[in-house]
Amino acid sequence: MLRLALSAPRPYHGWVSRWSTVAGVRTHERVRARPVDALPVVMLHGLAVSHRYLMPTADALADRHPVLVPDLPGFGLSGKPGHAYDVAEHAAFVSAWLDAHRLDRVAVLGHSFGAEVAAALAGLRPDAVASLVLASPTADPAARTRTRLVGRWFADLPVEVKGQALILSRDVYDARPRRVWATIGHSVRNRVEDDLRRVSAPTLVLGGDRDTVAPLSWRTRVAQLTGGVSVTLPGAAHNALTTAGPAAADAIAAHLAVPASAARCRSCRPCSSTARSSAM
Repeated sequence: MLRLALSAPRPYHGWVSRWSTVAGVRTHERVRARPVDALPVVMLHGLAVSHRYLMPTADALADRHPVLVPDLPGFGLSGKPGHAYDVAEHAAFVSAWLDAHRLDRVAVLGHSFGAEVAAALAGLRPDAVASLVLASPTADPAARTRTRLVGRWFADLPVEVKGQALILSRDVYDARPRRVWATIGHSVRNRVEDDLRRVSAPTLVLGGDRDTVAPLSWRTRVAQLTGGVSVTLPGAAHNALTTAGPAAADAIAAHLAVPASAARCRSCRPCSSTARSSAM
């Protein structure tokens, strides 16, 4: 996990780094060098982190779909704008990034704060977002203050896999605490449910059964608002895409394999299922 996550910008296991300038920001992304003829998957990271912690799921999925993992402005190896972008600014940036790379039809996966950006993007660009995965989405209205959201993260720490610490500390160092704190403020002020109601793409809501940040009750509500399906990964906490990569990738691939006409029906109640995790 560590070698894969911390390898950029060096090539590793078929993954390479690319840079482009989008909306004035020099932007880094991690991509698999071996092409796959299927719907591309764009993975968006959370508010204190980068592409690095998403790599276990990205790598497990990349034999089935092209996977692109950009660092959002201010995070990872991307450029650092003078202010922390809010949800709408990030969504507009990702829209411009899709256009710059001529990606006119993609699946978008967002984790945690990245799920807020993904939901906003799906409303902004229904033409481009063919499918949506919201993994451990924030922010539950029951924890929509900085104090409550940070408290949930601290509650999550004891149940997370300790091997993530080096990845997360590197990510926070790159972003700097001031940007992280400002982005937490953007998250708790964002009414994500407004964007969720506008989603028209088939949606998978994914999360771990030990997640205290985005608990099952909130994930169920997210699935209801989007008309989507909720899948729970046993043994995983908030960072399920780091610690349960193969199981998460299997759930994502299964979601993307379902025809759009059968994947989503707003008149039906969303189902809830459990995926077995071999990674825990």
